[in-house]
Amino acid sequence: MIAYLKGILASTSADAAVIEVNGVGYLVGASSRTLAALGPVGEAVLIHTEMLVGEDFQRLVGFASAEERDWFRLLTGVQGVGARVALAILSALEPAELNRAIAAQDKAMVARANGVGPKLAERIVRELKDKAGGIVLGPAAAAQAMPIGAAADAVSALLNLGFRPVEASAAVAAAEEELGAGATLDALVRLALRKAAK
Repeated sequence: MIAYLKGILASTSADAAVIEVNGVGYLVGASSRTLAALGPVGEAVLIHTEMLVGEDFQRLVGFASAEERDWFRLLTGVQGVGARVALAILSALEPAELNRAIAAQDKAMVARANGVGPKLAERIVRELKDKAGGIVLGPAAAAQAMPIGAAADAVSALLNLGFRPVEASAAVAAAEEELGAGATLDALVRLALRKAAK
């Protein structure tokens, strides 16, 4: 699994960017907000990624922040919300706005996104009300709480196994505290799974 790409922005289009990493160009789908945040072509960029794999495709989707990637994962967990619709929502609303809309059950705000009708917007705010609590932090808190390195990959692994963001972060933080900062990804994931199961 590819957690992020760090390289040179080779080109952008309406819904994707090409990031060159060590001579390989990765095509990464993205929201308009992420594409705007990448900066000019030819500059160094870091983009958080999610790999989508289906029967007949493999696709990378990129995000300006890990927070936006977490929202993408939550959104695509809602029935009827595919990658395209999730990116349309993230193009229309930044993560803090999306958090407020879901907390307030404001389906009209979510329905501003292209391809999101009233029924789908209502399903999104209803289903995500209990799941979204652990994602959005203020910038200062996010800087302190954002896991890096093996810890970030361990959180990602737990999210892919279906844990909620707040549960995954807490379990990995507890595992890292017990194992120390130099713990391997494998050890972190195994201990975090035991702690999350308690």
